Amino acid sequence: MITTTLETVRFEPPERVHFRLVRGPVPYVVEQFHLRESGERTELEYSGELGTDLWAIGSSWGALVAPRWEAAVRSSVAAIQAEAERRAARR
Repeated sequence: MITTTLETVRFEPPERVHFRLVRGPVPYVVEQFHLRESGERTELEYSGELGTDLWAIGSSWGALVAPRWEAAVRSSVAAIQAEAERRAARR
């Protein structure tokens, strides 16, 4: 199954990025990336929530979609980390 998603993105410089699902495979997703300085490093904290409807059917669908969503988030965070480390090494 191919699903198209549409999200809104809101920036709260310099420390937060918020995402909200407008259209996608589930009725409700909100996510936030929070950056904070920690000495010489920057810490990235991710939080997200996926919501479903239609009781047991929605719960089953959420259980199917959630692992793919979590894998996409892990992949994005890994890419962000790799690029940040690459840029830090150039300094």
